[in-house]
This record gives sequence, structure tokens and C-alpha cells, in this order.
Amino acid sequence: MDNNVGATARVGIRDVAAAVGVSPTTVSHALSGARAINADTRARVLDAAERLGYSPDPRARGLRSARTYTIGLLSDTIAVTPYAGLMISGAQDAAVEHQSVLMVLDSHAILEREQMGIRTLRNHRVDGVVYARMYHQEVIVPPELDGVSVVLANASSSDPRFSSIVPDDVGIGLDAIRHLASFGHRRIGFTTVPESVPASVGRERGYRQGLKEAGIAVDESLIVATSGDAAGGRAAARLLLNRPNRPTAIFCFNDEAAMGVYQAAQEIGLSIPHDVSIVGVDDLQLISRALMPMLTTIALPHYEMGRWAVSQLFDHVGGEQAGAIQKQLPCTLIQRYSVAPPSS
Repeated sequence: MDNNVGATARVGIRDVAAAVGVSPTTVSHALSGARAINADTRARVLDAAERLGYSPDPRARGLRSARTYTIGLLSDTIAVTPYAGLMISGAQDAAVEHQSVLMVLDSHAILEREQMGIRTLRNHRVDGVVYARMYHQEVIVPPELDGVSVVLANASSSDPRFSSIVPDDVGIGLDAIRHLASFGHRRIGFTTVPESVPASVGRERGYRQGLKEAGIAVDESLIVATSGDAAGGRAAARLLLNRPNRPTAIFCFNDEAAMGVYQAAQEIGLSIPHDVSIVGVDDLQLISRALMPMLTTIALPHYEMGRWAVSQLFDHVGGEQAGAIQKQLPCTLIQRYSVAPPSS
């Protein structure tokens, strides 16, 4: 019995060569760009390759280059965080452009699971690893990844060996306050998290810079550190809003905290945005578009971070990038309906 019955044969270099009337070596050089080929011949080769549906055999390619054309993305909770699926999408698109496969592993922030994930990636001989985090924080790259090309996504490191891509957190805080100040707000609260991580430090720095830029003195009592979830947002809002001289606007560490601020404001009969304006961070659309009124928020560049990290990884693996690069990406303010001028 013929086991290949019904199977579609792979179009190879020899098929392309026969269609064009040149040698397989010429086709190989034309496709790889490794050597100069007559422009007309190269155009005919590329046209025939596309017409015939030619694609390189990854097994043969891997044998020649000692690469597997597989990339790992190892995260803490990225894969189970709705808005961060964009990071995986960006990484996947970049991997496909390099004719490679992306393996995504999530440790759920459990050390044993992370170590198991690293062993899995090493056993698959991945060409490199994107080491990702849910929010911008400084990390220590596990020693188990020694000898593997690593690029950090939404994370940074004091180790200069590692390239990294992170959002501009100072810019996030600055843009939020500029937006609120443009509506006339002068008394602006800030809900943050108690952890001293780049995301919280940067956003608070931007908050303070934005106030200074607007000629507003910082009132330390308007900065409240709680957990970065809805419960934390409710707790912070109760402290900020149950006071005689309450803020007319609140900048929240993230959209989850903003949802808690909405809930606390409604508990005491305040209307958004007429009594208090709100700005979040993340553009977590399960929240930002579901809240009434819809939330003005600052979107993080998750797709761009994932795409850049994988592209940078291939530059390292291919020897095109020798040194590490630390890159910050600007973020985008999405204006919806949770900000209005102060009612007073």
C-alpha cells in the first residue's frame, strides 16, 4: 500500500529550477540572496517559486544552520491575561515572518513551573527565548537560561547583556495628567501599588512631572498605594472621595483599579465624569469598554513589544545585532467618556 496516496508533494528547489530552466544552485542563490544573481533571472525564480508554492524545508534548513527555527515565549501570567494576548500575537507574527514556530509557556508566577518550562524549551533546542512579564518590572534572568539567546519583553534587567522592550511608564503618567489638566482639573488623585517596580515608580514620576508642568503643587495625601485590582481601587477611592476637599479626577494604576474607583464613586452617589473624572492604564477592553461611561485609558503597546522582542531575538541569533538594546515604547491615550471638566 502506498502511504503517500493523497499526500501533496512538497515543491522543492529542483522543481523551481526546472520551471525556470536554470540550475538548482542558481535557484538557491536567488532565493537566499547569498550571491549576486542576474536581476532578471532572480525575478523569474521568485515568480516561479511563488507560483508553484515553494517553501524551504525547515528540517534541511535546520541541519545546515544548526538551528531549530523554534522560539520560546516564557511568561509569568501573560498567556492568561486577556489584554496581553496581543503580545503573543505580535511575537507570533514576527516568528512567522522568520519561518519559525513560537512556543508559549506560562509559569503562573510559580518558580517550579518556570524551571520546568525552561527545561522544556531547552529540550526542544529553541533558538532563543522571549522572557516576558505581565507588567513592567525588573527581573533576574534565571541562570538555567545561560547559553540561550534571551530578550526581555515588558521587563528590564540591570544585566547589560540582555536586550529589553518596555512601555514608557513616565510618559504614561505624564500623558494622563496632561489630559486631565487640559480639562481644567487641578486636584488630581493617584492610585498606585505598594511594590516599588518600574511601572509604579515611572507612572508616579510622570504624575509628579505632569502636575509640575501644569503649575499644580503635589498633595501627598492624594497619592494612595493599594493593590492593583478592583478591591484596591475601591479602597483607594474611599480614602480619596470621602473627604471634604476631594479630588475632581483620579489617575489609576490600571483599568482594574479604575473599575474599583467607579464602584466606590457610585456607592457614595458620585457621577462619572461630572463629579469625578477617571483615567486608567492598559485598555483592558473587557473593562474599559464595559464600564459606563466607557473608560478613558492609556493602551500599552503589547503587540509591538512582542513583535520587537522576537525580531530582536532573530537579530541576535543571526549575528546582525552584537550588543544589547534597551528600548522604551510610547503609549497611546484612548479618549472615551470618563473625563469631563470639573463640575465646580
